[in-house]
Amino acid sequence: QVQLVESGGGLVQAGGSLRLSCAASGRTLRSYTMGWFRQAPGKERQFVARITWNGDITTYTDSVKGRFTIFRDNAKNTVYLQMNSLKPEDTAVYYCAAKSMVATSYDYWGQGTQVTVSS
Repeated sequence: QVQLVESGGGLVQAGGSLRLSCAASGRTLRSYTMGWFRQAPGKERQFVARITWNGDITTYTDSVKGRFTIFRDNAKNTVYLQMNSLKPEDTAVYYCAAKSMVATSYDYWGQGTQVTVSS
C-alpha cells in the first residue's frame, strides 16, 4: 500500500510560480511511474505530467509544456511539479498518482492540493 500526500498548493498571481510536492509513505516509489493530474470545478480530471520510475522519460499535456516540469527524488520518495508562468486556467485541484510497472492504470492517488491562479 502506498500513501501519497500532496503539498505546495496555494494562491498565486498570473505569471507566478508554485512547486507542488508529493510525498509517499508505505512503500518506495522507485518502481513506480508517477503522474500529476488536475481537476477544475465542473470539469473532468485531466492528465498533466508523468515521469518514469528512473526519471528518464517525462511527458506533459500540451497546455503546460515549457511551463511545468516534473521531477523526482527517489531517495526522498518524493515527486515534484514545478509550475512557472501560471495562468488562471491552471486553477484546479492537483493530484499525484502512482502506477506500478505491471498496472494498466494508476494504483494510488493522493487527496489533492488546491492551486488558484488569480488574473
